Amino acid sequence: MTSSRLGVVVALGTTQTLAFGSTYYLPAILAAPMAETLGLGVGWVYAAFSIALLVSGVLGPVVGSRIDRLGGRDVLAASSLIFALGLGLLAATSGPSLLVLAWLLIGVGMAMGLYDAGFATLAGIYGREARAPITGITLIAGFASTVAWPLTTLLEQSVGWRGACVFWALVHLLLCLPINRWLVPRGTQKLPEVIQGAPLRTRQPGELRAMLALGFVFAVSWFVSTAYAAHLPGLLLTAGLTPAMALFAATLVGPAQVAARLVEFSLLRRYHPLVSARLATLAHPIGAAALLAFGAPAAVLFTVLHGAGNGILTIAKGTLPLALFGPVGYGLRQGLLTAPSRFAQAAAPFLMTLAIEHLGLGVLAVSGGLLLLACLALFAVPRSLGPPTG
Repeated sequence: MTSSRLGVVVALGTTQTLAFGSTYYLPAILAAPMAETLGLGVGWVYAAFSIALLVSGVLGPVVGSRIDRLGGRDVLAASSLIFALGLGLLAATSGPSLLVLAWLLIGVGMAMGLYDAGFATLAGIYGREARAPITGITLIAGFASTVAWPLTTLLEQSVGWRGACVFWALVHLLLCLPINRWLVPRGTQKLPEVIQGAPLRTRQPGELRAMLALGFVFAVSWFVSTAYAAHLPGLLLTAGLTPAMALFAATLVGPAQVAARLVEFSLLRRYHPLVSARLATLAHPIGAAALLAFGAPAAVLFTVLHGAGNGILTIAKGTLPLALFGPVGYGLRQGLLTAPSRFAQAAAPFLMTLAIEHLGLGVLAVSGGLLLLACLALFAVPRSLGPPTG
């Protein structure tokens, strides 16, 4: 990777880490104190967060199309401003109406400033050579929770949750905005002008089938990932682990994600992204089967495999559409493909709660079965699509 390309990866990886840490990973630390101050149930905060995810899903195709036409630099810079505004409003929230409005704004920022926008920006800059940069920013941003959770906890304890929101708003204004605006190239220069912003059409045999299959795979993987992010420690307690062991095993998910991304970056990148995606969809079912069969002794194996699968599937969300369809119309296509994922994410914690209440550890069979179906769906996706039909 050249020094200029490495600089772009580090810049985007940094802003992605801070964007995820100050939005996606914020409720895990601040939902309880926020609800207590506002006199609301914690469910109110998570409902507002779910609304943000839905908004980001609805706006994804619009944002992606904009990046296809004009590049992602200004979109990413604007996301920093919107994140700052949303977090500032969150800090000033006095009731449910402002709470929902603040998360609505943050949802707009999520559509413009998280992975989908970052991946589309890299596709515009590097074309089909964007696989390594996409992997690079996910390697860096894989530490978002590792950085954000302890820092947000410290801020909440020292200056309160409102002060923590103000801190993150200032981070977006003073750090993320300059990085996105001045260290990220405008993009799209690699694509011939005649096809920049070309309308999305199904022009190749099997393209619609591939789009539907990938949409299903991404929705399933995000659903499982989000559901277990909310419930993993509690589920491990149900499996018979002590609280200390459950927490230790759950913390292995993050390092496993990063380790798997390193494997993708160093070894698997010589293969088609379909190969690594198929392997990744099998990781969770294998770990789930082990935990169901052997109980607590297999907990570490389960969390490591679960995290590894998550890590590679996150990369696949960016690299698979690029490898199959190319960089033209990538942003719009990415928005369409990931929109169902946002809806699945929004519903995941609640549905997982119901499933655990009724099935207990049997929920492992459900999530494992879903990812096995995702693996089968990937075998319906051709390694290459035929030439344009018109």
